[in-house]
Amino acid sequence: MVEWQQIDTVFLDMDGTLLDLNFDTYFWLEHVPLRYSEKHGVPLEEAKAKLMARYQALLGTIRWYSIDHWSEELELDIALLKQEVDHLIAVHPYVTDFLDALRRHGKRTVLVTNAHMKSLELKMEKTRLGGHFDRMVVSHDFGLPKEEPDFWDKLQGVESFEPGRTLLVDDSLPVLRSARQYGIAWLLAVYEPDTQQPRRDVEEFEAIETFRDILPS
Repeated sequence: MVEWQQIDTVFLDMDGTLLDLNFDTYFWLEHVPLRYSEKHGVPLEEAKAKLMARYQALLGTIRWYSIDHWSEELELDIALLKQEVDHLIAVHPYVTDFLDALRRHGKRTVLVTNAHMKSLELKMEKTRLGGHFDRMVVSHDFGLPKEEPDFWDKLQGVESFEPGRTLLVDDSLPVLRSARQYGIAWLLAVYEPDTQQPRRDVEEFEAIETFRDILPS
């Protein structure tokens, strides 16, 4: 699946790839509607329907990933609400083993996430994974999500890499397609971003069950 002698740089997504997406699923589909219902005095099911429509309208855009946008839009302190359920933040199996192995083998390891900086800070504080990366890149700094092919040009400007010798592991199929369009040669999806959901169809991509599948030996 991966020929490590042909790879110099590893780009890793955070939510759903390194971390269990269950936190985000629960937060946006259950916890935010609950707090929205309480704040605005609407029934919970009505709150869920309203929020789902708003989510869908922005899916895949930089605003969808912005804590500041949703705080203003919903009149809720989204960063504070995340702390209320931060016990659900969990690292996927074999992630630390994989990151340690990358360091031993001299692979440049970069976290590349669409998550807002406030979310990144909370999750790194809870998981203590930050020290494993050579760099952490937040797409908000470029004003473009990873779904946009131009994102990779922006990334190239701050983190020089050879697309043909780069591996990206990401749970988002649109992001993987964007990276493929840019020329990143090694692409892997994730079968179970959310451990509470069924194994999913990753369509045209190869994928991992856990990072044990691709541990450098």
